[in-house]
Amino acid sequence: MKRLLVIVALTALAAGCGGNAPSPTAAGSTTCPKGWAAGWQRLANDVGAPVYCPGWMPYPLDGRIGGNYKNGRWVDEKDKSYLVSFLWVDSDGGVSREVHVNLRGYPGRTDVPICQSQASAGGATVRKEIPCFADEREKRTIGDIEATVYTVNQGIDAWHVLYAWPKDGTLYTISEHVVAPYTYRNVVRNLDRMARRLAVVEPTA
Repeated sequence: MKRLLVIVALTALAAGCGGNAPSPTAAGSTTCPKGWAAGWQRLANDVGAPVYCPGWMPYPLDGRIGGNYKNGRWVDEKDKSYLVSFLWVDSDGGVSREVHVNLRGYPGRTDVPICQSQASAGGATVRKEIPCFADEREKRTIGDIEATVYTVNQGIDAWHVLYAWPKDGTLYTISEHVVAPYTYRNVVRNLDRMARRLAVVEPTA
């Protein structure tokens, strides 16, 4: 019976017809869920700037930093830029499925950050600087967020659709990996819903 329920849930995910766990907050809420708030408050305090707490996450993830789906929390000591990553992976029956979401912030700057890339040329390794987010596809306005959509991204955001937007002198991003059980269309729908439910958490220390 348990296996049947899992199959039904995954079928709904692949179809993109709801396939998301109930949100921990009411529809349209912009409040950081109680069970997640402490971690996001600590992050805001660590970077000394507002951060966005996700009020909703694509199934089966939640937004609790350090929770069951933690994939890393990093704060740069120099510029206080941050990355919070959540990941679910399943390979039951030999079929790989993954849900991977990243949230970033770059306090005090709104330009696209630069990443280091390397390639082999003539037997030598050539390194060059490239934008971390590229292949701008469109602009999307979601509430008070005016996001630029990028589909060619570097590092941990590779193979993700990424939304980036400036807010009060800081660049923020959310991204999700395009991989089964979610299609590109599903991922865009998920990111739209995430953007609508983001809650600003101000530093208190």
